[in-house]
Amino acid sequence: MFLHESTICRPLIFALTACATMSLAVSRAAAEAQILIDVESGKVLHAENATMPWYPASITKIMTTYATLRAVKEGRVTLDKLLTVSHNAVAQSPVKMGFPAGTTITVDNALKMVMVKSANDMAVVLAEGVAGSIENFADVMNRHAQRLGMTQSHFVNPNGLPADEQVTSARDMAILARAAIKEFPEYDYYWHLPGIRFGKKVLRNYNSLIGRYPGADGMKTGFICASGFNLVATATRDGKRLIAVVLGAPSSAGRAIKAAQLLERGFSSNNLAWLTPARGTVEALTPVNADPPNLREDMCGKHRKKQASEDEDDSAAIASLLSTSGSAYSVFLSALRAPAGKQALLQQEARLGEPVPVHTGPAKNLANKNLANAGEPKGSKAKGATAKAANTAPLADGPELASRSDDGVPLPRPRPKVARAPAAAATATQVTATQSTAAQATPRPTAPKTTAKTTDAKTDAKKK
Repeated sequence: MFLHESTICRPLIFALTACATMSLAVSRAAAEAQILIDVESGKVLHAENATMPWYPASITKIMTTYATLRAVKEGRVTLDKLLTVSHNAVAQSPVKMGFPAGTTITVDNALKMVMVKSANDMAVVLAEGVAGSIENFADVMNRHAQRLGMTQSHFVNPNGLPADEQVTSARDMAILARAAIKEFPEYDYYWHLPGIRFGKKVLRNYNSLIGRYPGADGMKTGFICASGFNLVATATRDGKRLIAVVLGAPSSAGRAIKAAQLLERGFSSNNLAWLTPARGTVEALTPVNADPPNLREDMCGKHRKKQASEDEDDSAAIASLLSTSGSAYSVFLSALRAPAGKQALLQQEARLGEPVPVHTGPAKNLANKNLANAGEPKGSKAKGATAKAANTAPLADGPELASRSDDGVPLPRPRPKVARAPAAAATATQVTATQSTAAQATPRPTAPKTTAKTTDAKTDAKKK
């Protein structure tokens, strides 16, 4: 039987078109990674491409902050230690604070600038101040990653600027974020600063969920052309804290909305939890052996009308997406729009708290007295007595309050007094302490140093 050419071609063309469309859809889906976990249990609530290797960009600074706080907790540095801005720090690409070489700054203020402004120069200042050099600090970062079980992560710099060897995964970043929360509850303050004030200049946090999504309380954003828009976000409701990681989103507004979608899914799934297949804990996820996707063309190609960058203001973009029914996020956004008389789950305008003052130079004097007198009427005769009581009286059935500096920094708590035990018990305690000290003194294997290779550094010079 003779078949007309069009009879054969049309189904073939349709099939090829369908395959191409499916291929594009799969490619786009593979260009994003997501995970949602419960902080307390480590249970995975949702995961897509969670173990695909990825370029971390500035979410690297979560590890930079983690390593710095670990050094503080172990007594190797203090929050009020003065660090000096080096020529190496000055040479870092934007985004940065831009202080000249020789400027001094405390560890505390550098941390605030890293977490809010995502300042690449301040990340280097911290690295050099904690470990002496970027290379030594990278070794510290990698040792922490190895200890935490971040098997897909390798770091070569403290700020996430482009480097082929700097990789992670959504799984690993969730592990790190959970460790940071659980190991440093006294420094949780650093993860959710709404903004900083330097002189007359106010800089808000790049994490668009803070002030927009109810319960949002951390952590860090990131962007380079190769990675797309990344976000590690945390939120707490009714005592339940979740971590959402989004890697490779097409825009800063998009990553915020996707993270909000994940978090909302976690907070509202209690009644249907029995329908969700068990995924185990985040550490149990099986890593994928592959190269990280390079999204440079998608993120920074000539087809983009506006060059993508980390420090773009996404307020207008979020408002536009929330009001546009035909957007890619319309299904989710329709759920976020509040019924009449009720508050929407994602606000178009951020409701941020007061920015935290930062400054260069040494820390200000301790403000225990000021904090103790806070809220007291001027001229109160009980003022001095109150201050003395606040500084000397022990707390009943509760932890001892940490002192704070004028910068609002929690200072290290004094060690509790230990009652002397009987001779036999003391001997056992000494043996246990000796064993513990010996275990801590065992040196960890040092990760091999890797020379960073900058990926199209000129194109990324003004991105972060």
